[in-house]
Amino acid sequence: MAALHSNGTWDLVSLPPGKSKVGCRWVYTIKVGPDGQVDRLKALLAAKGYTQIYGCDYGDTFSPVAKIASVCLFLSMAAMCHWPLYQLDIKNAFLHGELLEEVYMEQPPGFVAQGEFGLVCKLRRSLYSLKQSPRAWFGRFSSVVQEFGMLRSEADHSVFYHPNSSSQCIYLVVYVDDIVITSSDQEGIQRLKQHLFNHFQTKDLGKLKYFLGLEIAQSSSGVVMSHRKYALDILEESGMLECKPIDTPMDPNVKLVPRRGEPLRDPGRYR
Repeated sequence: MAALHSNGTWDLVSLPPGKSKVGCRWVYTIKVGPDGQVDRLKALLAAKGYTQIYGCDYGDTFSPVAKIASVCLFLSMAAMCHWPLYQLDIKNAFLHGELLEEVYMEQPPGFVAQGEFGLVCKLRRSLYSLKQSPRAWFGRFSSVVQEFGMLRSEADHSVFYHPNSSSQCIYLVVYVDDIVITSSDQEGIQRLKQHLFNHFQTKDLGKLKYFLGLEIAQSSSGVVMSHRKYALDILEESGMLECKPIDTPMDPNVKLVPRRGEPLRDPGRYR
């Protein structure tokens, strides 16, 4: 609530005639670090965006995110040039997006202003689960990094670069609120970090270790990527973490003969 108020997320007003309001609820999540340990307990206020009406309180919703091909190229370039990779995280990222539409929301459960039960929140900033929130956040982020002098890639709009020189270009890739930066220009990286810190609640995560399910280790010989944690998380969710590993994912003694046997009733399970 302190973050919502300090960011000027809404104004308390009376609901204008003919306008509808969206509901909201609290969502509680457990944030886990790259080592699998509990990092922090997080609460966020989410709007019930499924009650929004297209053309009334939201319009375009598309927001670009980094393509996996761009991420692979980004990491390959850093490895070939022996550039360090740094990661930033934006706290409460969606709260920084500026809304262009008129959106009214109920007051948060448990935090109704005393003596103001009939008022609603007129949103000035985007909120989690609003349909246009990703677009609003990315638009705000793009304008901030372009103020710094960075240009947006035509091939992938979530990749930005600052052409200081051919040998000291700063590259940045963003996936929602996860930001990765690489360059040989360490002073330029620090200036960019400070610029982002001046506009957002930025958390410097240091050297890149975990991004989009990839575990990343950097050394003088290059960059090593692994999906170990991602695979273990899938096994844990499916209850197969204690299963014994095998070389062949089927009975090796089964002899398969064409046009014999009954078709599987549910082949999707085996795909």
